[in-house]
Amino acid sequence: MLFPVFLKLDELRLTIIGGGTVALEKLHAVLANTSKVPIKLIAIDIKDEIWQLAELHSNIFVHQKTYDPSDLIETNILIIAVNDNQLAFLIKKDASEKNILVNVADKPGLCDFYLSSIVKKGNLKIAISTNGKSPTLAKRLKEILNDSLPEEVDGILNNLSVIRTKLKGNFADKLQRLNEITKILSVQEKIENKDHKHRNKKISIWFVIAIVSVLLGYTLSLAIPVEHLFHQSRSFLLQLDNRFYWMILIGFGVEMIAGSMGMGYGAICTSVLLSLGLSLPVISSSVHTSEMFGSAASAISHFKFRNINKKLFKSLAIPGVITAILGALFLIRFGEAYAYILKPLVSFYTLYLGINILTRAFIKKKKNPGKLKYAGWLGAIGGFIDSVGGGGWGPLVTSTIIAKGREPRYAVGTSVAAKFCITVASAFTFFSVIGISQWPIIFGLIFGGVMAAPLAARLTGKLPTKGMFIAVGILVIGISLRTILKSFHWI
Repeated sequence: MLFPVFLKLDELRLTIIGGGTVALEKLHAVLANTSKVPIKLIAIDIKDEIWQLAELHSNIFVHQKTYDPSDLIETNILIIAVNDNQLAFLIKKDASEKNILVNVADKPGLCDFYLSSIVKKGNLKIAISTNGKSPTLAKRLKEILNDSLPEEVDGILNNLSVIRTKLKGNFADKLQRLNEITKILSVQEKIENKDHKHRNKKISIWFVIAIVSVLLGYTLSLAIPVEHLFHQSRSFLLQLDNRFYWMILIGFGVEMIAGSMGMGYGAICTSVLLSLGLSLPVISSSVHTSEMFGSAASAISHFKFRNINKKLFKSLAIPGVITAILGALFLIRFGEAYAYILKPLVSFYTLYLGINILTRAFIKKKKNPGKLKYAGWLGAIGGFIDSVGGGGWGPLVTSTIIAKGREPRYAVGTSVAAKFCITVASAFTFFSVIGISQWPIIFGLIFGGVMAAPLAARLTGKLPTKGMFIAVGILVIGISLRTILKSFHWI
């Protein structure tokens, strides 16, 4: 086993026996770390480069002669770099009798110590040893560390040295303080390693997505001729009217509201589509189909920004999915009549919630908000109403969560994530029973909504709490009043 040490060679005397390439390499290694140690070099054949080094360094003394045991007098460290194995063994024996530490080049078994590969950055030195197994690997590791460590590390050492001299207390106190100061270096390294792993993971995921996309595209090209697909796409684009482009703007604006505040998508889109004269089942089907893509992008964005409470999400989503399916079936079976009975009732409730939320914007926030009871029932009612009325999840569910004192950021993020599940369940129910129509409208809403979703999710985390309460409160009051007035044919 090796015990690494650093020798003060300036206070020792070194002898090198050998004058070839290996001896020159050892000489360079010593001079790279100290230029003051007295070096005596003995050999019959000596390379020109060694003579040149001797001329440049006054501490190198070259003796062109055969080895003699008397050459070891006044030697503390001995390096043997000869091609003759018998001579190397003899020199090693003589040195051992005089208690001189010996390194024999390429003969690990004869060595008392090894010459490490040294990484040097100013006052910082890192010695690398492979226990004599592979000097080549040690050199490669040296190259890696040389490239990785910045030159500024010597400046850090100098600053720490100054700090060390000014620290008071015993050794343990000084050590603790220095550990606290240098802790940032290890933390930064962990952050960089984490970022590197995260970046590699993202690259791997996108690579897999690219491969799957290519395979899927190739499979589809076998099933559907490319020319046929091109003509169908061109025909579809020609059929698009001005409603498609208006729906892009509406989808973007509505998703900005819904994604950042957790409400408004269904209510606003339903109001717009009602003005176009469409039936309520078709409206709800179209709204949920388009909302499915926008809410997916929004939910992913909220998950990325950590705006989701997982426990609350499960409590809302599971019952909400079940009642959303039942609500879609109810609307398909009984039509518009029952939907217009439910919407005014919900609107009065959300009007109260909107006033309550707006009031809370000017009341000091509770440190310990009350527990949100019956979250499952809230999700179930919200899922049914949203499916029947083409919207209503946000004003009912998100408003209730915020009114209970929850942070708007988590209330909105969790509600949006649960709404995605409800939207998918409702959309697939409508699609399975009555199919999907009004594709230009749906595609316009999808396109605009997907573009707005990431921006809306980021906006949720940035808006101040008071501003969120005011904005959400005004929005809920406005939507609720409009629905109430429209239900009684006052507008």
